[in-house]
Amino acid sequence: MSTHVPDLTGLTIVVTRPQHQAQNLRSALEAAGAQVILFPTLEILPPLDSAICHALLDRITEFQIAIFNSPNAVEFGLRELARVGGLPAHIQVGAVGAGTARALAAAGHAPQLTPKEEFNSEALLAIDALNNVRDKNILIFRGDGGRELLADTLRARGASVAYAEVYRRAKPVIDPKPLLDAWTHNKLDAIVVTSNESLENLFELVGPSGNAALRRTQLLVASPRAVELANKLGAERTPIIVKPMSDDAIVQAVRQFAASRAKPSQ
Repeated sequence: MSTHVPDLTGLTIVVTRPQHQAQNLRSALEAAGAQVILFPTLEILPPLDSAICHALLDRITEFQIAIFNSPNAVEFGLRELARVGGLPAHIQVGAVGAGTARALAAAGHAPQLTPKEEFNSEALLAIDALNNVRDKNILIFRGDGGRELLADTLRARGASVAYAEVYRRAKPVIDPKPLLDAWTHNKLDAIVVTSNESLENLFELVGPSGNAALRRTQLLVASPRAVELANKLGAERTPIIVKPMSDDAIVQAVRQFAASRAKPSQ
């Protein structure tokens, strides 16, 4: 194939990231030749009640470690911290994911505590610094709800852990017609889904009329847990795990998917 011809020409890829976080990935996929449909399955909003979070951040100097569990936690958390003078210099900063680490670094808070290989809570808990946290105060910046593994494990190791829930997730009101039309014309090749909640919302948002086509569509997901959920929801194709879930890695995964489809059958 000529190097002048984008290698994703003819493919239609759905990006389900929240609206404000989808543009860079859209541009990268389009630069590679793909058609992109933006179909956000999550909306990121401020908390309904910030009083608990504000009370915690008013005593931010009492904490020794601050862990951010998502790029949204970085964006909204640093916005809230600005109200109390920012993140104190003595606090060690941790990031669960690669995207979170990049967001912190871009904001001038390169994390000292990050996983060495896998980017998830289990890998973060495996680093030496978080195996010696007895009597330390740890603040986890996150959205409303989510996995308890990180906090539960740190508490079991003797730390005092609090949550600063700095944003909330909601299911958007969005018309599934662009996806339904694309499936009808056999013009939808793969869907990028970056969280389990997004995947659940995707099935709900396309509704009964779209579920059968969705189950036949290739998914690109962030973790083995997402593969398990997709299988539970009836996915007929094995989802492709993208690690780390960065724009470059997603584009590369779509390229590999396209190449595998182009191979002649043996």
